[in-house]
Amino acid sequence: MISWMQKHNKYLVWTIWVATIAFIGAGFVGWGSYSFGSKAGNIAKVGDVEISQTKLNMVYSSIYNQYNEAMKGTLDDKKAKEMGLIQQAFKRLETQAKILNYANEVGIIVSDNEVLQKLQDIPSFQKDGNFNQEIYDAYLRSQRLKAKAFEETLREELTIQKTIALLTTEGLPFEIEAISAAMNVSDKLAYKVLTEADVNFVAEDTKIKAFWEMQKENFMTKQMYDLSIVWTPSKDANVTEDEIKSHYDTNSFNYSNAEGKQLSFEEAKAQVTNDLKLKKTKKSAQKAYISFKKAKLTPSEKITLPLGDLKLTTDIWNALKEKNVGDIIKPKVVADMYATIKIENIVLPKVKTYDEAKEEVTVIYTNQAKKEALLTLAEKTLKEFDTKTAIISDFVKLEENVNLKSLNNQESLQFLQKLFTSTKEKGMISVADKIVVYNILEQKIAPMDANETESVKQTVNKLKQNTFESNLIKMLDKKYPTEAYMGGLTN
Repeated sequence: MISWMQKHNKYLVWTIWVATIAFIGAGFVGWGSYSFGSKAGNIAKVGDVEISQTKLNMVYSSIYNQYNEAMKGTLDDKKAKEMGLIQQAFKRLETQAKILNYANEVGIIVSDNEVLQKLQDIPSFQKDGNFNQEIYDAYLRSQRLKAKAFEETLREELTIQKTIALLTTEGLPFEIEAISAAMNVSDKLAYKVLTEADVNFVAEDTKIKAFWEMQKENFMTKQMYDLSIVWTPSKDANVTEDEIKSHYDTNSFNYSNAEGKQLSFEEAKAQVTNDLKLKKTKKSAQKAYISFKKAKLTPSEKITLPLGDLKLTTDIWNALKEKNVGDIIKPKVVADMYATIKIENIVLPKVKTYDEAKEEVTVIYTNQAKKEALLTLAEKTLKEFDTKTAIISDFVKLEENVNLKSLNNQESLQFLQKLFTSTKEKGMISVADKIVVYNILEQKIAPMDANETESVKQTVNKLKQNTFESNLIKMLDKKYPTEAYMGGLTN
């Protein structure tokens, strides 16, 4: 239980934060916005606190960017809607608003000087270690934000931090002792590791075909597109060193690494140069689009591609999916070029014949059938478990780096994590593509090492804080009702 809570600690309190500062630290990337219409104003009220459309867009953009980075840039608006990102964003703001109501009620305030200091401490607004007004103003312009609105959001975040800080409390001696005991339990095991190699299995064609018949609609050909493309390269666009440096200085917040740290000019130079060349080539691409639309320009190439092919970007495929045969999409960036694309023909997906799908179906059926056979074998092994033919371990602890026989380090860790969160003396635990059948022979509690004391204290403190925060939110849920002005904000 303790290891689980340590691992998932961040999820227990993540809904509290607006993530303004984290959003800025990620490089101000402007992907992801959400709008319920052109009307500006408030979208909901929680207690006495109004939630604005601007604030919702800011938090939605932050969440969108985080998911998009994790998904290697493949997230689009359709996927974001399916994943419920707007509901996640609103939930954050709703929780924040409830804490702000409580803070107002008990008189917690944040001064103008505190807001100013926090603003000046944001690394992405600094140049040579000092706050830079030009970078800050450029960020506000890029996000279409007013300084007053942004700084008010900072004030609210600081207010929340102050309120949550009131819940901080140290662990009591008996609490530390109890957690220490849980962390120092060790078990001596008898176990058997079963793999698919232990299963006698032959894939029969009749069973594979019957499997395909039951779900053949899942085996479709890809939607194909016959496309004519006019490429407008940017590599020959003339840019000077001064222009590149100026473009970087104005847009430096757009250039960051995978950890969200802003890149220096030298680190970002190649990307900045490409962006500037594309900017200078945009007019040429637009002229090519007009000429192509008027049939005055022949395509650079004609090509047939399946939907989603990596030759084109996700943005382009999203545009193509909304178009019909004969339509032409406006120029879009692909690497260092613009692509103007006309749809010549669309071949819709159809169910594959058994022969077309056989190879794919065989793999899926075989994997599924082997897993089922392995589970049956594990259940039989557990029922007839014999310690004489099992592997006997030494006493093992979750916190130790144990490499169990027939399991590698990672598999051993996964097994022990599941073992020490289970209440069963005998059982089965799945680890990767294996099943471990086990029987606990002995259990003991080892004395806590002096070096572990600080770690245990931190665990207890986090556990208590998470519990207090969770209970606070439950209390505030009842105290401050939410009034949404429109649908789609909650699940």
